[in-house]
Amino acid sequence: MAMTVTEKILSRNAGRSSAVPGENIWVNVDTLMTHDVCGPPSIGIFKQRFGENARVWDPDRVVIVPDHYIFTANPQAHRNIGILRDFVKEQGLKWYYDPDFMNAEGMPSPYADPSRTSYKGVCHIALPEEGHTRPGEVLLGTDSHTCTAGAFGQFATGVGNTDAAFVLGTGKTWVKVPPTMRFVFEGELPPWLMAKDMILAVIGDIGCDGATYRAMEFAGSGVYSLNMEERMTLTNMVIEAGGKNGVIVPDQVTLDYINARIAKSGTRSDFEIIENDPGAKFYFEKHYDLSTMEPRVAKPHSPDNKANVSEVAGTQLTRAYIGSCTGGKVTDFVAAAKIIDGHECKVPTFIVPATTEVDAELDKVQVNGRTLRTIFREAGAQIGPASCMACLGGPADTFGRLNDAAEVCISSTNRNFPGRMGHKQSQVYLASPLTVAASAITGKITDPRDVMTFDSMREEAV
Repeated sequence: MAMTVTEKILSRNAGRSSAVPGENIWVNVDTLMTHDVCGPPSIGIFKQRFGENARVWDPDRVVIVPDHYIFTANPQAHRNIGILRDFVKEQGLKWYYDPDFMNAEGMPSPYADPSRTSYKGVCHIALPEEGHTRPGEVLLGTDSHTCTAGAFGQFATGVGNTDAAFVLGTGKTWVKVPPTMRFVFEGELPPWLMAKDMILAVIGDIGCDGATYRAMEFAGSGVYSLNMEERMTLTNMVIEAGGKNGVIVPDQVTLDYINARIAKSGTRSDFEIIENDPGAKFYFEKHYDLSTMEPRVAKPHSPDNKANVSEVAGTQLTRAYIGSCTGGKVTDFVAAAKIIDGHECKVPTFIVPATTEVDAELDKVQVNGRTLRTIFREAGAQIGPASCMACLGGPADTFGRLNDAAEVCISSTNRNFPGRMGHKQSQVYLASPLTVAASAITGKITDPRDVMTFDSMREEAV
């Protein structure tokens, strides 16, 4: 029986020779990830159901990455970190990335030296950086954007706290095998487009419910021309289309990234490359020609409220935001810096690295002979510490949070639902880092082609 890569991964982890879309099967979980928002309730349910003295099924396969509400004075946020620390100590968990730069009063310092803490930042980018994403495996996380890891050729999806608690105790989960929708991008990516434009085009075409409980596979020369950070942007946002998981079959770019990260971090090095069988059947297949695609935005208040940037150009803004697991990677900041360099931001512009590693790269990576941090600072942008920050709104003291109904923001994040970044009546336009940067220096939504003065935006693979 010919199977897709998603069906093959699930069938293998179920110990079966095949898996058919629509079937409910038990699968073994390779890695479970949780963070400071969902970790404490998952731990509470685990102890309630398995006993106060219960042990997790495998302490080497549980990864805890605090990232959402870190740089805040909120006492509930600090309490959650304490619960995670106690559980890690009790269970002897190895893979815990602690924000241990908090002072005696429980207040974190945004100026902490990353070399003196294991804190990483946004879990979805920290996982691959630390070697926890491996082809052919099943990765579950208590966050809907866990699907990001599908860029590495694995089945990765978000689960609720109860499901996570069950996995903590058993190492297994119950999954309905999803049918696969395939999106093929052909041609060379023009210098004014990024992966964010590609995924916004898909979501705009099929809607926020167009892939409900389906796998979304990305393929074609346009996809394989992307570096791993850009591929993660594609799979990161499949949940905005309702997808169960996103996946890209690995190639040498994937393997080079993974092997380097595993060697650095000392995580498990055994994995298997799984590809589609010849003759595998897809529920749906759509092709895109990148040479004809324009820069895209998602208008308020939904990721599928599609428009070409040219259709909304001139919309006045009150701020710009470049960050999150979707738009806070090195590639994103390099693209933004090439447009911002030599200009002044006309609206408050927030730069938020996804991880401490990305933050450190702001001082190393150069554009036109100057570091990314220098370019952003000289343009008047505000640079925050690595974390989810305003992407999820957060407590009132969250860096970059929208606190005014009149705010009109253009953002490289993944959601623009009412209240997602703060005030429920503020407006958020989703766009690529290129479009956000172009808009930041004009104060209104701007097509990056209108301000580009260079021949190429493409960088070597990160």
